[in-house]
Amino acid sequence: MPESGIFIILYNGVNVFMTVIENRKGKVSRLQTKAVRIYGVKDLRLEEFELPVMGEDEIQARIITDSLCMSTYKVANQGARHKKLPDNLAENPVIMGHEFCGVIEAVGKKWQHLYKPGDKFVAQPNLGRADTFSLGYSFPYVGGEATKVIFMNEAMEKGCLLPYRGESFFEGALVEPLSCVIAGFKANFHLRDRNEYDHTMGIREGGAMVILGGTGPMGSLAVDYAIHGEKKPSVLVVTGRTQEKLERSKALYPPKEAEKYGVSLHYVCTPGESDFVEELKSLTPGNQGFDDIFLMVAQESMVTAAEALLAPDGCLNFFAGPADSGFSARMNFYNLHYNATHFVGTSGSNTQDMKDAIACIEQKTVNLAKIATHIMGLNDVCRSILQIPELPGGKKIVYSQKNYPITDVGAFSEQDELGAALKALVEKHDGLWNAEAEAYFLANCPEI
Repeated sequence: MPESGIFIILYNGVNVFMTVIENRKGKVSRLQTKAVRIYGVKDLRLEEFELPVMGEDEIQARIITDSLCMSTYKVANQGARHKKLPDNLAENPVIMGHEFCGVIEAVGKKWQHLYKPGDKFVAQPNLGRADTFSLGYSFPYVGGEATKVIFMNEAMEKGCLLPYRGESFFEGALVEPLSCVIAGFKANFHLRDRNEYDHTMGIREGGAMVILGGTGPMGSLAVDYAIHGEKKPSVLVVTGRTQEKLERSKALYPPKEAEKYGVSLHYVCTPGESDFVEELKSLTPGNQGFDDIFLMVAQESMVTAAEALLAPDGCLNFFAGPADSGFSARMNFYNLHYNATHFVGTSGSNTQDMKDAIACIEQKTVNLAKIATHIMGLNDVCRSILQIPELPGGKKIVYSQKNYPITDVGAFSEQDELGAALKALVEKHDGLWNAEAEAYFLANCPEI
């Protein structure tokens, strides 16, 4: 290894640029990064700036992938009003992107016994702080929508820099959203016995579950995990407002596949303001209702309907994150009192959930390629974040080192060599984004 300058290693087909901090004369070099930073409400900027010199208790990394999240859209629309963002954004902007995966480039002395250059990692954004500050939300030098970052000591001390050995970087960027679903499945609870004050955690194995508004990316992850996870319902119902979205979900997760795992899977269209309670209840044993409900829509009428769908001792998980801090809904407290129904809300995940999600990916328990519908370079991130609600499809994967327009993985153009090659590789893998296509993209797409 040279004592100064920059050298390159090849890791899983990816050029990893390593920077030596100190040269022979003892002079310290400064590292440049390109990143998407937020300065205020809808004020996102792609900029190049200097990172501070890495300390002995810090780690320098190269970000390969990030995935866009509805939470980031909320951040962009709230600015400093968002609880995870600092107040002085205009003077001290922060890097966006909390669902990210990359490669370690340099390791400070304190952490050299645990990490080494070339290690792949995923980041757990939740630091567990009282102020809720998190990676990819709150800090000026670390986030997923950047080419290079510096992890501060706190991230390693709290176990938030996790080793990752999956075959693709795009799946690494989906660890965090999958971990949120796993957290939700763990957080639900039920009475062990109606005559005892003792609860068992997790969804009811062999019970009835409904995912309301389950045709989006997080709903799709929940469907996948319900079918293939450790605890499975016997009945699974997925609802959506449009038949088109339901048909797409049905094609990705067909009832026949679910049957192989002992799950009876049903898709039901529930147009806006429709009364669907009795229709959905009829799909449960004895028309008793659902043991577990995951509500993916922050809408008052949907909360009220969800509560009406609960079976005795049923658990409603309000999974959707409302933007309105005063959001509320009408609930039936008679059922709460006499039927022992109960409610939980989960936001984010903890480190063990992340580890469980990594294991699911590495062991191929779930197929995250089904929800990775678009790719893009860092150049198209600012515009795409502000358009997230209007963008079709599932998760949008950002390749933070690349310059490439947001593109549906099923619509690559054959007019150029890169597009033609990616189109062929996607078709080879049943129309899904995949590790082979990613490796070709990383090797041939222009750098940002």
